[in-house]
Amino acid sequence: MIFAAGMGTRLMPLTSTTPKALIDVNGKPLLQLIIEKLTRCGFSDIIINIHHFSQQIIHFCNNYQNPGCTLTLSDETGQLLDTGGGLFKAAWFFNDRRPFLVHNVDILSEIDLTALYKFHQKTSALATLAIHQKNSSRVLLFDHKKVLCGWANLDKNIIRLKNKTIDEVKPWGFSGIHVINPDIFKHSDKKGVFSIIDTYMELCKNHIINGFDHTNAFWMDVGSIENIEKARRLYLEKK
Repeated sequence: MIFAAGMGTRLMPLTSTTPKALIDVNGKPLLQLIIEKLTRCGFSDIIINIHHFSQQIIHFCNNYQNPGCTLTLSDETGQLLDTGGGLFKAAWFFNDRRPFLVHNVDILSEIDLTALYKFHQKTSALATLAIHQKNSSRVLLFDHKKVLCGWANLDKNIIRLKNKTIDEVKPWGFSGIHVINPDIFKHSDKKGVFSIIDTYMELCKNHIINGFDHTNAFWMDVGSIENIEKARRLYLEKK
């Protein structure tokens, strides 16, 4: 699943006329870059949630030609559901009982998604989150085995911990990419607008949610004007 429904407020004024998913990076929209990465890694059935300027994304998907994948849309035009609500709205799509990968549309990386998926398959985890070391005020807290235990906003000194003390955990940045077991839909009955991180916080007390360290792999959040310009320069250099 590609999360592409967001308003892209950090990318204003670019997103005043264009959805974040279709912001161009040297000739290709972000959505196309993510689809191409997913298909290179063997993911062929992709669902994309849409809200902001949804008709533009529908037009793109109707005209996009890639024999390596099938695109399906989850329409949130009536109400933006956030990451958790958007995922649960699309629960019907994941009916083959296999783990599935979720990728934010504004993340560019060289993370080995195949390795991430295989790592998850070898565990009994409910979900596996791509994580990395970074300087950030909002972090996830994992124990020494990289099992999720909590969340923190360091600027505001807000800490939410499950089953551990603060001395037993380490802060990690969440990379916006995760593999999830469809059993997650059995363990929560939340509906409407909510964050998937809040759901993870509720579930990690009784279920294993792992971290997958990719600190040595390139990763960039391009959800801001500054970073989209950096990405354009970087991709120009790669050509």
